[in-house]
Amino acid sequence: MNLRGRHFLKLLDYSKEEINYLLELAADLKEKKKERIFTEYHKGKNIALIFEKTSTRTRCAFEVAAYDLGMNVTYLDPSCSQIGKKESTADTARVLSSMYDGIEYRGFEQDIVEELALYSGVPVWNGLTNEFHPTQMLADLLTIKEHFGELAGIKLTYMGDARYNMGNSLMVACARMGMHFTACTAAEYFPAPELVSECEEIAEASGGSITLTEDIAVGTAGAKVIYTDVWVSMGEPDEIWEKRIRDLKPYQVNANVMKQADQDAVFMHCLPAFHDIKTATGKEIYQKFGITEMEVTDEVFESARSVVFEEAENRMHTIKAIMAATL
Repeated sequence: MNLRGRHFLKLLDYSKEEINYLLELAADLKEKKKERIFTEYHKGKNIALIFEKTSTRTRCAFEVAAYDLGMNVTYLDPSCSQIGKKESTADTARVLSSMYDGIEYRGFEQDIVEELALYSGVPVWNGLTNEFHPTQMLADLLTIKEHFGELAGIKLTYMGDARYNMGNSLMVACARMGMHFTACTAAEYFPAPELVSECEEIAEASGGSITLTEDIAVGTAGAKVIYTDVWVSMGEPDEIWEKRIRDLKPYQVNANVMKQADQDAVFMHCLPAFHDIKTATGKEIYQKFGITEMEVTDEVFESARSVVFEEAENRMHTIKAIMAATL
């Protein structure tokens, strides 16, 4: 399969066959790395990483994957890039694509990464936007496939705020791959109706399904994967935190939730997670709101059913596959 020159902006742009190809390539690259087999397929090439939102996993995954492929990396943090400030997105794309072989963008609106791709002469990869997180999806799909041997027919239940990048992307990924996606949360936190309708059409063709429910028993019954993410982004006002904690507390992933899921169910989270008060943010949340755990309890996070660190490692292998294929 030839994906050379393709952008990687959202999974809606990729077919089931293309996604499977990337997953197979990622599995092969993962095995080679474990066996210390060099994969410098793009030796001497250069990529630019634009990070308007900082990250541990995304940056490390892109950098290590690039080095493994023999490439050089330039990291542009929020203080280094002039994108959208002194220079337009279109101009940034044309400048960087004249110097680099590929561009990663992690930041805000999906429109920004789409515009970068429109004006870039080289592949652009979406490291995260407000609406979609496609590199995380490949890592999640690879992790699920490693545990259950297949993707088709697997029920994945997302608990929490399903209106943004993680809820949207998981719904798209499940629809594409013939999986059964459930958003289990308060109704006001369901994904946008337009995207739900689009995913329902895709799922009908693939053999999957889309379910939106406020009922935890319905949402978790038969689920092979219980997935959650942080409820609030840092920097949002206290009143938003208070409302989200109040609305979403019933949908916290705890031992009772895991008991209601399939006996072989795994817990997944894209990280970072607020499961204790061992971080500055965790302590701040405790001081302000009196809770020591938020979207997931420490008991579940540290349990044998938690695969969050395998999932995090797979970010590197799947990102390597994306870059290897599109370059």
